[in-house]
Formats: sequence, C-alpha cells, structure tokens
Amino acid sequence: MNEIKLNLEALPGLYQSADKASIKAQSSYFLGLRLYLILLTLAALISFLWPKDCYSAILSAALFLITLGILVILRVKRPDDIWYNGRAVAESVKTRAWRWVMRADPYENTDNLEIVSKQFINDLKAILYQNKNLSEALESISGVNDAISTVMNSIRRLSVEERLTIYKEQRIKNQANWYASKSQFNKKRAKQWFWVSIFLHAIAIGMLLYRIKEPDMSLPVAVVATAAGAVLTWLQAKKYNELNSSYALAAHEIVLIKGEALSVKNEKKLSEFVINSENAFSREHTQWTAKKVD
Repeated sequence: MNEIKLNLEALPGLYQSADKASIKAQSSYFLGLRLYLILLTLAALISFLWPKDCYSAILSAALFLITLGILVILRVKRPDDIWYNGRAVAESVKTRAWRWVMRADPYENTDNLEIVSKQFINDLKAILYQNKNLSEALESISGVNDAISTVMNSIRRLSVEERLTIYKEQRIKNQANWYASKSQFNKKRAKQWFWVSIFLHAIAIGMLLYRIKEPDMSLPVAVVATAAGAVLTWLQAKKYNELNSSYALAAHEIVLIKGEALSVKNEKKLSEFVINSENAFSREHTQWTAKKVD
C-alpha cells in the first residue's frame, strides 16, 4: 500500500495538458515583461550617454519600438490569462481526482464503479467546457492520457485507513510543504527587490541633491528613475508580498486541517474530511485568481 503513489503523472491527462500550458504561458509572460523593462532602461541609458549622437537616437528609438511591440504582443496573446486559466483547470482536475480516489462526495458509490467513473469523466468535460478559451494552448500529446489511471483505481480499492494514510501523506503533507516553501521563497524575493528599490531611489535622491551644489553637472537621474520604476513594476507583477502572506496562511490552515483526520473512522467521515481539505486547498487559488481578474 505504501508503494502506491498518486503523483502528478498518474493524474488525468487533462491535468498534464493544463499544467504544461500554464507553466509555458507563465514563463512567456515574465520573459516578455523582463525584456520590456530591461530594454526600456537600456534605451534611457543610451540616450543619456550619447545625447547628441544621431545613431544613439536611432538605437534608442528602435529599442522603444521593440518595447512597444512587446507590450502589443502581451496584450494580444494574453499569456497571463492562459497562465491563470491553465492553473485553474489543473487544480480543479487535481481536486476532482483526489475526491474520486478517496470515494468522497460526489463519488461515494462503491456498488457501481462504471457510474462514478462516468460521472468523474463528465465533470472533467464540464471543467474543459467552462474553459474553452484554453483549448488552443492545451497539448494534445499529454491530453490523451487516461482520465482514470491504474494508480487512481488501485487507491480507490483500498480500505478507509489506507486511503486516509495516503491522503495525509501524499496530499495534505505535500500541499503544506509546498505552501510553506513558496511562502519563504516569496518572502526572500520581496526583501531582495525591496532593497534594490531603496538603493535606486537613494541614488536618484543623492544625484538630485548633488545637482543643487553643481547645477551644471550632467547626471543620469532619468536613467536611475527608469530603473527604479522597472523594479517597482516587476514587484507588482510578481506580487511577492501578497503571495508570501497568502501561501503562509494556506500552510497554517492545512496544518490545522490535518488534525481533523483523528476523527475519521468510516467512509462518511473520510468523505467530509476530504471535501473540507480540498475546499481549503482551492480557496487560496480561487481568491488569488479573483484578485487577478479584478
């Protein structure tokens, strides 16, 4: 029993496709944003270093045109929408899969596996239908994997005690560790970029104060200001502070939920426990998606 693991590869094919689409879109979005901010700062720097050179003016104009093109591409392609929608589909499929293997509502029927299997597949179809705009980004290769894997069937056939053990170890513990590590990661990144922002603002203020003493001195105040603005834009896009708080709260909530497993003694209690746990897992993501839409 301990060797049975419901890893990501054993989840339905729709999860694999949505997960890959989300990761790819997220990477494309931040790559585009990173290039935009770097080229914008570089264009300002070139204009400052060679203010009277026609070639530098042409180069700066070209860089600004490229940044404009990046903005247009991000606006038209909307990789951030694919990123969030793909993650929403993947997490919904994962939640449904764990409910199915644990025989939780609405998949409690143990007399007829065909009925609950059909219901599960119909639920996956409903998830896909509600996110039809994601269909072009989904990969067909991983999407053809079975909706119900051999591992899922094997876990579903286990006893209450065995399924509860798997759920606590492979779902609750994994989620708690993931949220805790992500919280620490975002906290560290937020602190690092905060000090970078402070440093750039301090340099800009120092330059402005120095110009009071030497008004004829040419200083790259605009370049530093552009770099500081780029850092703030990056911070807003990555949302390190918000993610740190959100993930930390989710991690603590999951630890508290784990204590409820002590009262699980039968199928009904296991179903209630799984439903409450899965609702908690999806709450953080649902709230975060809503913030993005707003």
